[in-house]
Amino acid sequence: MSAVARHDVLPMPSLAWTQEVAGETAHLYEKVKAIIPPIEWPFHAPYVKAINDLKKQRNAVILAHNYQTPEIYNCVADVVGDSLQLARIAGQSDAQIIIQGGVHFMAETSKLLSPEKTVLIPDSRAGCSLAASITGADVRALRRKYPGVPVVAYVNTSADVKAEVDICCTSSNAVKVVESLGVDTVIMVPDRFLAANVARQTKVKIVAWHGACEVHERFTAEELLRYREDDPSIQLLAHPECPPEVVDVCDFSGSTAAMIDYVKTRQPKRVLLVTECSMADNVAAENPGVDFVRPCNLCPHMKRITLPKILDSLVYMREEVTIDPALAQRARRSVERMIELK
Repeated sequence: MSAVARHDVLPMPSLAWTQEVAGETAHLYEKVKAIIPPIEWPFHAPYVKAINDLKKQRNAVILAHNYQTPEIYNCVADVVGDSLQLARIAGQSDAQIIIQGGVHFMAETSKLLSPEKTVLIPDSRAGCSLAASITGADVRALRRKYPGVPVVAYVNTSADVKAEVDICCTSSNAVKVVESLGVDTVIMVPDRFLAANVARQTKVKIVAWHGACEVHERFTAEELLRYREDDPSIQLLAHPECPPEVVDVCDFSGSTAAMIDYVKTRQPKRVLLVTECSMADNVAAENPGVDFVRPCNLCPHMKRITLPKILDSLVYMREEVTIDPALAQRARRSVERMIELK
């Protein structure tokens, strides 16, 4: 039975900019007024109000990745974080419907951990260069080439890949996952830069796949050193999906959650987040005393998710994410094995 058959279509709410809408969304605009110009808010606000009203009516929860735009991250999201944080919290929610503010592999992971819930992604074309770089068939070929060597998959992979590997990892726990296997050689897929950065922190030999994130691979050490030449006090924080030479010139390297925590706890005077640029907007909204330098590498896939598309998902129950139950059972095992690591 389809999502529409289970939940019905609702009338499209009014999207007029009125005094009522202005009043009911004023507290939300306070959160983003330093980032979203006043001239833009009359466009966003009717969608914000409509989405927040429909969430209650639908018993829905919106999960927003750290790379979502500020009007989504700050104004309609119920849960924000990295991909695994979102999926885990979704599984604990009482909501019947999950709207994934992120890319397709994230929606699949939410479905794996919440198989009884309806999971919608506002644009099913929101993909990922890492997830697209490898298939389940590729993993099977790796196993034939390296018999007996365990395979670790970054969570930025499809359910098809997760079903073929031994365990998943995130950027924050990758070293721990690799060393938990108790072997001298491990295959890591699909991010070659994450694999290279992990290899420098462990004695385990890493066999890497050739994938890369199209956002993080564009950063160079040379450009970051130019920022440091202009201001030696600037703090550079890199995501582990960046090339190792980029990580080497930075003050800190960690997951999106770790980068956010670094800013919140240390409150650097000036900082550059070497990652997708919407995250700087979102962290800036919560840390007004920090000056953010923003080299803007956008993820075109994340930016497919918009307020109008989220509203369409809630009204028309588009677009549902489904996974074959047999495949889901195998894929879920690799994710749960990671979660169970102490």
